[in-house]
Amino acid sequence: MTLRTELSLSYIEEFILKESKVSSKIHFPLRVMSKYILLKMGHEETDQNEAPEINTTDLPGLSQLSSSGPVAVSVTRAKQLISLYTITQNPFMTHLKISNPIVLPPLWVRCDGSDPEHTYWLGAEPLKTGNKVTGINLHTVTCNGPIADKTCFATLEELKKAHKIRHHSSVVTTKGFAQYELMRSTALEDTIVESESNIYVDITWNSVDKILQTPPLTSTATLNIRLALGDPRSPIYQLYRELQFLLVLAEGMKTGVTEWPEPLEPESPVELVQELLDDLKSKLDGFNTAVIKNDPEKVKCDTAAVDSSIKSLFSERGELDFAEQLWCKMRRSVTSYQDLVECFTMTIKSLKCGEIQPWIHQGSSSLLSKLIQQSYHGTMEAISLTGITPIKMLLEIGLDKMKKDYVSCFIGQELATLTYLDYFTSSSVGLQEQIHRVQKLHHMLEILVSCTVFLQFKHENLFPLTQSCIKYYKENPLDEKHVFQLPVRPAVVNKFYQNEYPQIWRVEISSGHGQREIKTTWQFSTSAPVEHMTVNNLGFLCDTTINGSSEERVHFIAIAKSSHVHFT
Repeated sequence: MTLRTELSLSYIEEFILKESKVSSKIHFPLRVMSKYILLKMGHEETDQNEAPEINTTDLPGLSQLSSSGPVAVSVTRAKQLISLYTITQNPFMTHLKISNPIVLPPLWVRCDGSDPEHTYWLGAEPLKTGNKVTGINLHTVTCNGPIADKTCFATLEELKKAHKIRHHSSVVTTKGFAQYELMRSTALEDTIVESESNIYVDITWNSVDKILQTPPLTSTATLNIRLALGDPRSPIYQLYRELQFLLVLAEGMKTGVTEWPEPLEPESPVELVQELLDDLKSKLDGFNTAVIKNDPEKVKCDTAAVDSSIKSLFSERGELDFAEQLWCKMRRSVTSYQDLVECFTMTIKSLKCGEIQPWIHQGSSSLLSKLIQQSYHGTMEAISLTGITPIKMLLEIGLDKMKKDYVSCFIGQELATLTYLDYFTSSSVGLQEQIHRVQKLHHMLEILVSCTVFLQFKHENLFPLTQSCIKYYKENPLDEKHVFQLPVRPAVVNKFYQNEYPQIWRVEISSGHGQREIKTTWQFSTSAPVEHMTVNNLGFLCDTTINGSSEERVHFIAIAKSSHVHFT
């Protein structure tokens, strides 16, 4: 863990000058830490040799300390601050008579990039042996861009030679990192719909051969998946719309106001339900023959309303019972509370009169299922279709159906067992919590389908991904921004990136060991790696192309260098 502190330069300088004039003992470290430097302080896990990535706010000047955000300063003033910081940490600066010296946290100073090298960060951190400071590790981060010319890169040999000369090293090692976006099929590129969904892979390897080298198949790769619910590009978008109707009903139960979606069928719900009841009546020939098979022409099961490309992978569930068929009819056509009342009134009347004896799945906990079971024995409790009762009845049968739909997908592909999915299908919690858990099931299915369709994943990769998602969602609430990670062999995904430019490509050149290790990092990226560079310097060029041409994608070159100053 690294404690990062951002300082107000003018206040520190002012303070030191004042203290040096009025006192023979300067309490600089303690006083500054407690009173003057607190623009921003926090814990963060970072690579200490890389520029910190934090949110920035452009401030008008350095005339006053402000809590609204840190300021970018010139390199000259930043070097002055780094020098002051170094002095306070040097135990041999006895003439300053610093009492009660303390080890300061690492310091990163924002620079405005106005110097010829375009410096955006200067950093310093103490080198310690036990509790004793033995030196300072100094960092410089420069960045050039946006540029479109990809032929102006330094070569790897030039970078290694410069590192050796600067640090008097004879032996260096290299480590590569690349990040590629994978979810870039034609179907996705053609759409203008913006989405937070993203699938990319991070790859690391040792012994880099050249700049922008394609990672070797012996690399270590990690898939990163972030998928937002409701992306119209998703192959199971229609299943999501069915889930959304459940959420509409759940919200109606809570607020008393239901915002009915546009109907998907031209016929009225009353006509559709009457058609279903008439079909049951005509087929009724004793209880044993009352099992109704699905007729795809008459019952449009939303489980099957998925993209044809995944039907063979995630097959539609078999026989739908009466309650599920009723849900399919009503959810596609209901537009008002009165529709619900009329449809359920017709259904309950047919049950009471014995006109139908529909089949239902065992284990269903909905009120309608209980009424159907009671109708088998000729006794049904009276139900008042007032208040939220009709909405709750429809919500319950839809919830039962969708649980079975999702479970069928996971079990059918041998990705999970029924026992392992118990948490998501349990009826022992309230309806709102049950719906929340069904949303988790949908999010997991979105991830699996996307990896199956776009990345052609097989069971060997889908299974561990499923287990990871299930484990996460048993312990955490629904989070569409969560990045699910999966270690994969590069050979599984390399066909998607081997001819593509990476979003990020980085080589780390290092020499020495332990606290004496020195690093030079060169990075190519398609977006600005320095946030305050975007705000202050890019202007209209912060777009991803130049001159409106999608072929001339811009990029940025950042270099992070470190060096040591030893006090002993």
